[in-house]
Amino acid sequence: MSDLILHHYATSPFSEKVRLVLGYKQLAWKSVIVPAIMPKPDVQALTGGYRKTPFLQIGSDVYCDSALICDVLEHIQPTPTLYPESHKGLARVLAQWADTTLFWAAMAYNLQPKGAAAMFDGAPPEAAKAFGADRAAMSAGMTRLRPGDATAAYKSYLRRIANMLDGQDFLMGNSPCVADFATYHPLWFSRHRVPVMAGILDATPAVLHWMDRMTALGHGTVEKYSATEAIATCAGSTGATAQNDETFQDEHGIPLGSQVTISAETFGPEATEGKLVAATRTRYTLKRVDPRAGTVLVHFPRIGYVLKAVQSA
Repeated sequence: MSDLILHHYATSPFSEKVRLVLGYKQLAWKSVIVPAIMPKPDVQALTGGYRKTPFLQIGSDVYCDSALICDVLEHIQPTPTLYPESHKGLARVLAQWADTTLFWAAMAYNLQPKGAAAMFDGAPPEAAKAFGADRAAMSAGMTRLRPGDATAAYKSYLRRIANMLDGQDFLMGNSPCVADFATYHPLWFSRHRVPVMAGILDATPAVLHWMDRMTALGHGTVEKYSATEAIATCAGSTGATAQNDETFQDEHGIPLGSQVTISAETFGPEATEGKLVAATRTRYTLKRVDPRAGTVLVHFPRIGYVLKAVQSA
């Protein structure tokens, strides 16, 4: 199998989710550090437009969105599993809630003025301004929680998480599942990225102990890698390395081979354009050609993404 190359940056919460999954599965991976804000020319050479963090590269296959990355890593290393047979549906639904509802409540709480000031402590004023402008562009049209509402929701969610941990080490039993990794990363941001805001966690000591258990999973075996090397790896890859499901599930009346765009439903609306070469029960795959990266297969999950046909002139 080709090397796993994770494109991420240290303070990205969704990247921490994936780094811990890599640690849980004791996988070796190559680390490419990407910019936190635009411009991202090396990222877009591989993704064709998608600019959220992280994404996973295996040869000339690029997997967007942490939920899909978890599925790919499960296929590569089935044990220990992220999706226990006894509650795999429930685990996925809880993970989806955590990656959306919990995440946005936590971030609206975390990035109140005191948290934002701590996040950019020691950085020049223009850094905070550029970050704010970048994230405003990514979240255009989204309804954002006000700080008071976010704080109240976050406190309630933390109590509910604590309830789930009553009598067990992890959210759905005595081993972590995908729900644990999805729930952990917004709380990790509070505790480690803006510790001035971490006092909200003190009322739920069971959650803090669970976080310690999650942290102890580690990040696996990491090797530094450059964006230039990753792009060259893609360009030099001989054929696809994807675990492709050949079943075509058409929900849009768009045949395979059509020129399409795929974009996120909400946050990070930048579209990727390419030829639709797969549309399975769970994912879309676009084939595109980049001057630097060569032929790239870019994969997206169905849930959370919008597929549209490109109208010919």
